[in-house]
Amino acid sequence: MRIVIAPDSFKESMSAGEAAEAIARGVRSVVPRPECVCVPVSDGGEGFTASLSSALEATLHSVAVADALGRPVSAEYAFAPGAQPSTAVLEMASAAGLMHLQSGERDPMRASTRGVGELISSALDRLGEGGRLIIGIGGSATNDGGVGMLGALGARFLDSDGRPLPPVPASLAGRLARIDVSGLDPRLFEISIEVACDVTNPLLGTSGASAVFGPQKGADPATVAKLEGFLGELVEAAEASDPSLGARAHATEPGAGAAGGLGWALATFLDARFEPGFDLVARTVSLERTIAHADLVLTGEGSIDAQTLNGKAPAGVAALAQRHGVPCVVFAGRIGEGAEVLYAHGVSALVPIVQGVSTLDEALKDGPRNLERATATSMRLMELGKGVVHGDESG
Repeated sequence: MRIVIAPDSFKESMSAGEAAEAIARGVRSVVPRPECVCVPVSDGGEGFTASLSSALEATLHSVAVADALGRPVSAEYAFAPGAQPSTAVLEMASAAGLMHLQSGERDPMRASTRGVGELISSALDRLGEGGRLIIGIGGSATNDGGVGMLGALGARFLDSDGRPLPPVPASLAGRLARIDVSGLDPRLFEISIEVACDVTNPLLGTSGASAVFGPQKGADPATVAKLEGFLGELVEAAEASDPSLGARAHATEPGAGAAGGLGWALATFLDARFEPGFDLVARTVSLERTIAHADLVLTGEGSIDAQTLNGKAPAGVAALAQRHGVPCVVFAGRIGEGAEVLYAHGVSALVPIVQGVSTLDEALKDGPRNLERATATSMRLMELGKGVVHGDESG
């Protein structure tokens, strides 16, 4: 029996790779001599670099960068010199992600993407002319419109008197007059930049970066309004500084609001091309070709609900399985409201992994064991049911 195991991460509990290993252990405890093909996936957030590094035969490189609040943190990127063209992969969350902050530390007026720029700069040291840089931009703790990243790469943000300002919202709001990009690292324009993004929000407005994502990053209603005003000022400053950048037009594009406006900055200043995160990963790791020859597909992530259809990895995996007539089981730490809609989109079963009553901390700590146990139980039920475990197609 050939089983493709393609989970995303179970946030704060397991990486995608660890989840795949737990599922494989559960399968092997029940199924005689299974062929388990583990393909950890991501939609652009935490685990994105790891998902692509093995497929690209890349080497991981650790770099000391600033986290969202300016503290030193170790981030990593993958570099594949043998790819055509040479390719570097990084995820912004490893530098400026929520995962580095305690809930009480979230402060989007002062949070910065500076560390993302530092990570990009290190990748540029290895990428030659014509190289390819792939950036996953999920899981951010920032709402700075990408100014921290741009500052780390050589841009300057000036007030009406031409004096430089620190590139954080708290310092720029109400004071920014002009953006000087003449000092941007020229190597940025010798490569192609692809952005893996799982949201379609524009930069501004009721569905924009501040209104939709600001609260989860620590913004109360007053701060959301300040951040919205700041991002609007940022667009106008970019438009006034260089109309050819198309700052206003880019602000309305799907994905401009991703990662607190980092998407807008990448498109406006670095001419980046966007692709849904899962689609980019699936194409790079040849996931559809792998699933086409499977008897069963197992996937999952920490939380599943109606929003999973909006570009999340388990929905993408299920859609590929449905295309090839392969049953797909989805495991989740939490199954939320509306998750049943997934049954119409290639999901054969939704399986919660937490048994009985437990605290959130206990559930996160026991995640790998719970996932392994839930997988084993599911495989036994399949054996009792339609004979899927033994590849019996007679039903």
